Amino acid sequence: MADVQKLLGEYLDYLEIEKNRSPKTRENYERYLKDFLRSTNIKTPQQITEDVVRKYRIDLNRRLVSPKHSGEGGTMKKVTQNYYLIALRNFLKYLSRRDIKSLAPEKIELPKIPERQIDIIEYRDLERLLAAPKETDIKTVRDKAILETLFSTGLRLAELCSLNCDIDLERGEFTIRGKGNKLRVVFLSEGARNTLKQYLKMRGDMEEAMFISFAKGKISAGGGSSSGGKVTGRIQPRAVERLVDFWARKAGIAKRLHPHQLRHLFATDLLINGADLRSVQSLLGHANITTTQTYTHLTNKELKEIHSAFHGKRRK
Repeated sequence: MADVQKLLGEYLDYLEIEKNRSPKTRENYERYLKDFLRSTNIKTPQQITEDVVRKYRIDLNRRLVSPKHSGEGGTMKKVTQNYYLIALRNFLKYLSRRDIKSLAPEKIELPKIPERQIDIIEYRDLERLLAAPKETDIKTVRDKAILETLFSTGLRLAELCSLNCDIDLERGEFTIRGKGNKLRVVFLSEGARNTLKQYLKMRGDMEEAMFISFAKGKISAGGGSSSGGKVTGRIQPRAVERLVDFWARKAGIAKRLHPHQLRHLFATDLLINGADLRSVQSLLGHANITTTQTYTHLTNKELKEIHSAFHGKRRK
């Protein structure tokens, strides 16, 4: 009988080589599937049965996790549970293609999850956020460029951090390799282009990264510092999260703001102003249009016009 650990290693290699999945995807699938094997003590694919999977699903549903990933009662969110089950189902599909006897993948039905509620700020709050960085030191100009770029392009956080200085700012458009290793074109607004030009003009380092981090200290143009601040390499996602939250508070925005909310604002702004759903899907890099449709409840102008035209007409 085939050893399931050996098959798992072969499946992860298949994901990386044949399916061309990113190292991060491989890492996630390895974590999910090793959790399943560890929790169930499975040794061979033939031991994966409906009863085993059912017990594992109960375990996931009752598992206490960190506040970041927990729902009501501190247990794992349904959407997080789905990641584990999707990985298991895809592994079973791989075994089936190789004619290795195991549970049929279609036996795993994903739990229904509530429709995602997108949390965004008001447009006037967005304007205050983008206007908040007023100082002319390189770090503040960098932060303003990051905020402008996030709203202008709708980039994911990891995509923003991966940008290099070779972007053609005159054209105001560039290609990004996003989720699932897919390429898409994104566009820079005039405000984003101008702020990026100002920021790059102030740079005096040799780093290839578009957005860089600085050591603590007062940063001067060229990346030097009168108090020890130096360039420390490509900016990391956590640093971007902190600076977005910092400027949101500076702008007087009460709720905590995450970079991904600027991506939400990018999408809703396009839809409110009349962009069609397919175009927004392409600009966001969504593989499935149903993901993009989650924004429509915020932007349905036609329903608003119908409500305005027909509601409450008999009231005196």
